[in-house]
Amino acid sequence: MTTTTPGPSALRGAVGTARTRIEGREKVTGAARYAGEIPFADLAHGWLVLSTVTRGRILDVETDPVLAMPGVLTVLHHGNAPRLHTDYVGMLGTPPDPTCAVFQNDRVPFAGWPVALVVAETPEEAREAAEALVVTYDSEPHDTALHAEHPGAYAAAGHMPAETEKGDLEAQLAASAFVVDAEYTTPEEQHSMMEPHAATARWEGGRLEVVDSNQGAGWVQGELATMFSLDASSVRVRSEHIGGGFGSKGLRAHQVSAVMAATALQRPVRVVLTRRQTFSLGGYRSPTTQRVRLGAAPDGRLLALEHRSLNQTSTVYEFVEPSAGVARVLYDADAHRTANHVVRLDVPSPTWMRAPGEAPGSFAIEAALDELAERGGIDPIELRLRNEPDVGPVSGLPFAGNNLAACFREGARRFGWADRDPRPGVRREGRWLLGTGTAAASFGAGAAPSTALVTAEADGSFTVRITAADIGTGARTALTLIAADALETAPEQVRVRIGDSDFGPAMIAGGSMGTRSWAWAVTAAAAELRERLAMTTSIPPEGITVRSDTTEALGALARKERHSFGAQFAEVAVDTATGEIRVRRMLGVFAAGRIVNPLTARNQLVGGMTWGISMALHEEAVRDRNTGGHYAPDLAGYHVATHADTPAIEVDWVDDHDPDDPVGIKGVGEIGIVGAAAAVANAVWHATGVRHRDLPIRPDRVLSATVPEPAGGAVDA
Repeated sequence: MTTTTPGPSALRGAVGTARTRIEGREKVTGAARYAGEIPFADLAHGWLVLSTVTRGRILDVETDPVLAMPGVLTVLHHGNAPRLHTDYVGMLGTPPDPTCAVFQNDRVPFAGWPVALVVAETPEEAREAAEALVVTYDSEPHDTALHAEHPGAYAAAGHMPAETEKGDLEAQLAASAFVVDAEYTTPEEQHSMMEPHAATARWEGGRLEVVDSNQGAGWVQGELATMFSLDASSVRVRSEHIGGGFGSKGLRAHQVSAVMAATALQRPVRVVLTRRQTFSLGGYRSPTTQRVRLGAAPDGRLLALEHRSLNQTSTVYEFVEPSAGVARVLYDADAHRTANHVVRLDVPSPTWMRAPGEAPGSFAIEAALDELAERGGIDPIELRLRNEPDVGPVSGLPFAGNNLAACFREGARRFGWADRDPRPGVRREGRWLLGTGTAAASFGAGAAPSTALVTAEADGSFTVRITAADIGTGARTALTLIAADALETAPEQVRVRIGDSDFGPAMIAGGSMGTRSWAWAVTAAAAELRERLAMTTSIPPEGITVRSDTTEALGALARKERHSFGAQFAEVAVDTATGEIRVRRMLGVFAAGRIVNPLTARNQLVGGMTWGISMALHEEAVRDRNTGGHYAPDLAGYHVATHADTPAIEVDWVDDHDPDDPVGIKGVGEIGIVGAAAAVANAVWHATGVRHRDLPIRPDRVLSATVPEPAGGAVDA
């Protein structure tokens, strides 16, 4: 019998070693092709036409002049488009956003709603015709303004209970030695990934094929099959390379409209969203208004905690930004109340965005904890450690490891926290006021059932097939290392193929659950394949394929609170004469389970923390209340942090082991952004003595704030 001899890297163990991305050279040389670049013979191009009114009905679509324009093949709209099946619950446990089910009726629920698709021989012809298409509307009054006292607000569950409550909140607040009662707001944020949304649909031998940029090929396959009343086996979705997703790249209008057009024309059709169209059709993080009330005993122990969050959603689809959820994990109190509410407005539907709920929620709760520490005269880190729960504050379940304290202790040591003067506004360096801040972070460590195929090849190598998605995280490389260790071979002997719905059902790239879910499936298949190979007499042992399914294993996992944790630290410099804020340094220390590839893990954490800087100081999509549309919906008008705004960011992690979990991976895609904006905002308070409760902390907000005189006079840093 012939077996594969482990190479030197396998003998060391591939997992835990820093590896450059397997597809890195292809990407930097342009050999890796993205969804909008893959050639197809006889390709036609679609261009979406979006509504120019905020609310109303379509009265007429004047197609005849457009159909007479050069190259135009068809115009799809609510009067001639195929009817879709939308009365179902999708993979994520929710019905599809009707924005995806395009051209089904004459209603316009928000500005930027898809009203037609013009298809032509070239993108230029399609765009020119789309811009010439005349659509007449009957406009209606609209409401696009989110505010805390909106009468239409109601409790909404989303993927967690809408409200939780224990204890007598008012009594505990009355008994508290010091109290915080404050409102915090975060603005609308856009995903702003580098690669636009793009999809090409074609029929080949009676089978629908979609080449797309998405976060889950199996997810999109299932949704399209159901919408178009097709058998799932007759639909194939491929998505090999993705230039960023952040929650936006699920099922969207461009995929559905491309399938409609390909069906009507019986030729391949590609639809690519422009950056401006993405602002309306790609989803976004809803703005939030959050009220936090905290009450503590003289020693800082929380007696009362209330975190209430309100976000907007569209009138056609309910999406909850569960910002109050983070308080259900990080802190306990004798009286504990949380609530997530939404209000339906005439705006596009929000969607998942990196650390949904935790990112805006951590800003509010961590800023409030900082205010409480100030009022109680307690060090901000010490206050957090005194209120670390023994079990889940709401669930009552034990933690499968909670190493937040270790993150804070290691972070404080490395950041030099012990040398910090707690008084605000006392450090100065020339025109700059200096300050430091900190915040806690947590994000759930979940897993979903997945399947994987592992094949022993004739040359002694192995091929892994799984419907995973690499949205820039380095998932291909991580799965290669995991498979190599499970097969007891070298990574060079493993080929990982992903992004194809034909490989079977698997978790999407989202919720920091992708690598954990896929690793479980790959490990299980590899283990069974090794057993099969040990029993075979085939020389070489080729052609043996094993398929795994982790549904049963996940169901047997002990019920516990499973989360990544982290401690964020920031130092800022503030010029109160110009309003300029500079983040000078950041440190994040995380407890994120088993780190598969330190190189790409560090990249993910740094990326999340960079986004936290952007969230704290820059990002804000602003809507015109008169039209419901955005001001400057592009990357010139929507500011994101650039190299000049980003300091040297340092990240590290502590040991974090769950003895019940055979995989041990918790995910690092989202924990990096959680608490990062709060740490920056808390540092701005420490620098100036002014508390900013509304993000982003723009220069005009700094200038309009009153900076108190420092106690005892400012001192040089």
